Amino acid sequence: MAETAMTVREVAAYLNVNEKTVYRLAQKREIPGFKVAGAWRFRPEDIDRWIATQTADALAGAEPTSAGRAEAVPKRHGRRRKSR
Repeated sequence: MAETAMTVREVAAYLNVNEKTVYRLAQKREIPGFKVAGAWRFRPEDIDRWIATQTADALAGAEPTSAGRAEAVPKRHGRRRKSR
């Protein structure tokens, strides 16, 4: 039997973020979801796969884009002092 789709509230609790964050990610298509009768729904397996992708991107030193591809993040080496 297929798992029931998760609501915004359930995904927010699962990710330990605010519901507004889930809405923002869904509207930008940065998190996998779909609408049913105007309400966002998320498949648990898609959310778990998305988490794994985010974790892998972070470990690789890349920042995920909205298209799901990773781009290198330049390293910052602190503030530079003015020479006198």
